[in-house]
Amino acid sequence: QAQLVESGGGLVQSGGSLILSCATSGRTFSTYDMGWFRQAPGKEREFVAAINWSGGKTFYGDSVKGRFTISRDSAKNTVFLQMNTLKPEDTAVYYCAAAAAVAGVAVPSDKMSASDYYDYWGQGTQVTVAS
Repeated sequence: QAQLVESGGGLVQSGGSLILSCATSGRTFSTYDMGWFRQAPGKEREFVAAINWSGGKTFYGDSVKGRFTISRDSAKNTVFLQMNTLKPEDTAVYYCAAAAAVAGVAVPSDKMSASDYYDYWGQGTQVTVAS
């Protein structure tokens, strides 16, 4: 069973930046589609970003386009979320998620942005943006 461990969360001022990391183990990293989601208290889980198994395709939620960047490092079995121009509205617990993928099979963006597509989840890391 794959295990995911997030790191990099913390407190940052509005307009600042953070980078989150998600280290994976268990399955071969290159077979995972990876996603980031977030959830604030009293709100539903929200799609943030996704990257396919090869790293060739990325998708972003509308609220973070132009500010966040997802990437992956196969040598380190790690996915990253670079967050820039942070706003108080970005305050949430951020979760890393992994889905078993079949090489050569493209997954539509609407599927990769849905939480039920993912098989494994990390424990989450808190991001707090002060106003």
